[in-house]
Formats: sequence, structure tokens, C-alpha cells
Amino acid sequence: MPKKTLLRVIDVNFNRSKEGLRVVEDIFRFIFENNVLRKKIRKLRHALTCIANETLLKDAILSRNSKDDIGKDIDDLELKRNDINSILYCNLQRAKESLRVLEEFLKVISFEKVSEIKKIRYKLYQIEKEALKFCSNNANNN
Repeated sequence: MPKKTLLRVIDVNFNRSKEGLRVVEDIFRFIFENNVLRKKIRKLRHALTCIANETLLKDAILSRNSKDDIGKDIDDLELKRNDINSILYCNLQRAKESLRVLEEFLKVISFEKVSEIKKIRYKLYQIEKEALKFCSNNANNN
């Protein structure tokens, strides 16, 4: 498989994970005003940025082919959000899934970064638990 193809997968999943984390961060910043969870998510997002060295990201971006991406159209699943909690949940899933893809594909391109991605993924599992507990407690108090 051409390296350019692998870099496209890495590019889209770095973007996807950072976008998902940003949505979650903004929910805790602006909606729930929970600075503890906001900071934890922000720290993960920045850790992800630090993992991708400049060369890897540059190569991945240069391999990008957004114009011809067969998955760029919005489908019905992306349009369904019932409330803030569903937006939160969907974006946590998006971030976790993309981190797992990065973990797998970096094994071929940049093996030394795999354990760092895995650590971020497991930290996100814990934060997800805290976030859902917070939302559950918040709903019970309303």
C-alpha cells in the first residue's frame, strides 16, 4: 500500500479526533461551565497535537484529497442529535474511534507514537466516564 494512502488515513483521523475533542471541550466550557472536565479534554487535544511532529503532519496534509473523498457527504446518522448530551456522546465516540484508527495505522508509519496515542485513548475512556457521570448528576439535579 502506498505511503500516501496511509497518510490520508492518518490525516483524517488526526482531524477527526481533534475536532471531536474540541466539540466536547466547548460543551464543558460554554454549556456546562465545568472547567475541570474542559481542562482535561483540552490537555488531551494538545497532547495529540504534540504527538504528531511537524513532518508527519505536513506529509499527511500534503497527502490529503478532500475533493475526491468518497465519504465527505453528510449522511442521516450525522444529522441526528437530540440534545447536548447526544452531541457530547457522539463526539466522545468520534474521538475514541479515530484514536484507535491512529493507533493501528501509526504502527506502519511511525511506530514510536503508538503507545502515546494509546495512553491518550485510555485517558479519554476515563474522562468519558467522568463526563457521563457529570451529565447524569446534572440531569438529576434539574
